[in-house]
Amino acid sequence: MRERRKKKADDHIDETWLLPYSDLLTLLVALFIVLFAMSSVDNDKFQSLSHAFNEELKGGTGLLEYPSPLPEGSLESSDKNSEKRPEQTSGQYEEQQKLGVIQNRVNAYIAENGLQNSLETSLTNEGLSVTIRDNILFDSGSADIRQENLTTAKEISNLLVMDVPRNIIVSGHTDNVPIKNAHYRSNWELSVMRAINFMRLLLENERLNPELFSANGHGEFDPIASNDTAAGRAQNRRVEILIQPITTDSNNTENNQTEVRN
Repeated sequence: MRERRKKKADDHIDETWLLPYSDLLTLLVALFIVLFAMSSVDNDKFQSLSHAFNEELKGGTGLLEYPSPLPEGSLESSDKNSEKRPEQTSGQYEEQQKLGVIQNRVNAYIAENGLQNSLETSLTNEGLSVTIRDNILFDSGSADIRQENLTTAKEISNLLVMDVPRNIIVSGHTDNVPIKNAHYRSNWELSVMRAINFMRLLLENERLNPELFSANGHGEFDPIASNDTAAGRAQNRRVEILIQPITTDSNNTENNQTEVRN
């Protein structure tokens, strides 16, 4: 009888190996899903999936103390890069690169002529902006470009000649000091005329297409600095040239214009 009981006890299969085995299977499934997500072009979904797995697997569970599927700090770094650079299509990214080349050309001109205090550039999703302080264009309260600055304005027009023409918006801005003289009753009118006069000067360059240009004035209502100080008011008195990126809509517009002209 004792031998029979001993034999039955020996025949019992030890199933403790199933626990680490199930952990291994869980890890493999997680690994394959993460690898699949990494191969996907949808970065947002990958980040969401990574966060989910980090929450579930952080610190390890069960008999196997496995780490999180992504290295520590990699998610934080990726999130920061995503904030600095929003999702872009390949066409948008390529256009940003081309605008960057134009920006480098303008910056080189600024450096060569010592105009760092008068001109500056910035590249955003809206396009390439060239800011021109009024101290190199206009006298106080005037929309007429000074004769001594005509050469600079014409050189800027040459920088706007591009292999692929783009839409360009010229905007006038003022500070908040009230103005009322024989020519202009408000800062708004002054800003509009400054933009128009500067645009006219640019378009004396026959290599620029007037159909791609427009002008507007913001008066004192779009400041980039505080109007409480003289330095801030000087920054707000400016003309901005916005070189817009080429989009599908703008391409269609140009094609339609070409068809009409033909």
